[in-house]
Amino acid sequence: MNRIIIFTGFLLCLIYTPFTLSGQDVDIPLETPRSRAVRVFLDCRSCDMNYTKQEIPYVNYVRDVKEAQVFILVTDQGAGNGGRQYTYRFQGMGQYAGMNDTLVYSSNPDLTSSIIREQRTNLFKMGLMRYVARTPLLSEITITHNRELETEEVIDRWNNWIFELQTSPRYNAEQSYRRLFVRNSVEISKVTPDIKLEIDISQDLNRQRFIEEDRDTTYVRSSESLDILFVKSLGEHWSAGLRWNMGASTSSNYKFNQEFLPSIEYDLYPYSLSTHKQLRIMYSAGYQYSSYIDTSIYNVTRENLFKQELRLAYQIQERWGSVNLSLTGSNYFNDFSKNSLQLNGSVRIRIIRGLSFSINGEAGYINNQLNLRKGDLSEAERLLRLKEQATKFQIGGGLSITYTFGSIFNNVVNPRFGRTGGGGGGGGGFF
Repeated sequence: MNRIIIFTGFLLCLIYTPFTLSGQDVDIPLETPRSRAVRVFLDCRSCDMNYTKQEIPYVNYVRDVKEAQVFILVTDQGAGNGGRQYTYRFQGMGQYAGMNDTLVYSSNPDLTSSIIREQRTNLFKMGLMRYVARTPLLSEITITHNRELETEEVIDRWNNWIFELQTSPRYNAEQSYRRLFVRNSVEISKVTPDIKLEIDISQDLNRQRFIEEDRDTTYVRSSESLDILFVKSLGEHWSAGLRWNMGASTSSNYKFNQEFLPSIEYDLYPYSLSTHKQLRIMYSAGYQYSSYIDTSIYNVTRENLFKQELRLAYQIQERWGSVNLSLTGSNYFNDFSKNSLQLNGSVRIRIIRGLSFSINGEAGYINNQLNLRKGDLSEAERLLRLKEQATKFQIGGGLSITYTFGSIFNNVVNPRFGRTGGGGGGGGGFF
């Protein structure tokens, strides 16, 4: 009992000690240059927060947006060169109200994550300077540049063409089970302000072998696809293009299937604001040809169809959170009863100080499975999902609620035992 009392007292001392210093309550802030540094809330899911805090120690990182003097929202999207484009949106608050800015960094696909991280952080530093310049920490900042820097014309011998090859084989083995999975893909793209061309070729093979005393059975599921997208810009709100998809799939009963869909799209907001908000409406109408491996439930082995599709996509990323929603409906012209409706979405909201709520999900009404095989499926085909099964709907989703409280500042970096997360973004993990 005495040992327990002594150990408990020791823990209380450890807990209480950080809050007292020489008989004075530490909650009373000392007037230092650091205490008057800019309070920053960084909303960035792709940032390495430990690295950011180490490289930029002259601001105070706060965990609550309401405590911030500068709110920074970082968004990213795929760039035409195969890399990513990162947009840093600075919004001044309180005494910095009205001091807003937007900076953009585009990475090359051949850069390492370390170089990208360094260059992104340099851009972040530049964006912070206008705020830091109004604090006592200005005297601690030195600005330098590469004196060997030269201005020269950029010559692109690839003319904006990007090629990416990938193969992903995987093998598992047990005494009574073997599995070989192989995925191969080729991506070719060319993106300019006027056009967008993407060609995706992929192949999947999933071979499973079950070894029993009296039986040795192998099941194979495979698919191949070729997807072509061509888009022509028609201004800040309109674009037109073509979606041409071809493929084959043993599980979906397609010996060969292709969709040829001319499309037009209108964005209520200018495309130049796409990293912050979008409201896109796309209409597609075209031709579909299907050749089936087995006779379909409608007693055909091939058919020619005409279809239409309408898609509504909404995205917004602001200080209070983000919303991503898409609603897609389609039907065949020869039979309007053969249709589908699919809703996908994710919402992230900061409710009150320290409390945030996220939800994501999908729901679909399905009444257009013309490709289903005629006849019953075996037990193995159902359990292993070897062949597509009839369904009227699909639904899925999840949610999370997070509440954080305590000190509003989180400037300290301590990498021992791996990362445990970071306020305002950055992610976590063991490394």
